[in-house]
Amino acid sequence: MKRYLQVIWAVLWKDLRIESRTKDVFTSMAVFAVLALLIFNFAFELRVPDKAMVTPGVLWVTVAFAGVLGLGRAFITEKDKGSLAGLLLAPVDRSAVYFGKMLANLLFILVVELFLLPLITIFFNVPLITPALLLILLLGTIGFAAVGTTFSALAVNTRAREVLLPVLLFPVMLPVLVAGIRSTIGLLEGDTLADLGNWLQLFLFYDLLFLVVAFLTFDYVVEE
Repeated sequence: MKRYLQVIWAVLWKDLRIESRTKDVFTSMAVFAVLALLIFNFAFELRVPDKAMVTPGVLWVTVAFAGVLGLGRAFITEKDKGSLAGLLLAPVDRSAVYFGKMLANLLFILVVELFLLPLITIFFNVPLITPALLLILLLGTIGFAAVGTTFSALAVNTRAREVLLPVLLFPVMLPVLVAGIRSTIGLLEGDTLADLGNWLQLFLFYDLLFLVVAFLTFDYVVEE
């Protein structure tokens, strides 16, 4: 177990160090998120009487599309540099590689979300930075990273990997997106976390389900 956790930490630390030097993932995700917010802001300002009505959808759609950019880079860099084969040939359980990559993706997306929330608050004049919303974002992002990392590993060996990833990912992500939007609407309308218990249970079930599925199937997913 100790060696398993060491491998997870090694993979996570490697990705964090690479990102701290290049900032490729964060820059691309953050720039896309800002551009998407600007487009949404101007579009809804012309057509929607109260922009607060569309804020939950804007938040989750922006996170989803920006997150795909980061997830797409999770294994492409390893594949292009030839280091993916070395990771998979290491004498360790391959699921440890998955969890290291998943945690790195989770951190990258969470950082972008923390960067995004103040901007949405300013553009749409809606108070989003609350403990309840942060919890919902965390639960939704865990599921997003769990599924996205698996599909990123699956798509990296295909010729159309940039196109295939969102095509595979978004249909499976629909429960999280729906739960995220509906629960965010509830919070903005004054509901408490207790009132949103069904959505929280959906988040937890989804996260646990796909973490277990990834743990059991990742060894087969990365086979060429």
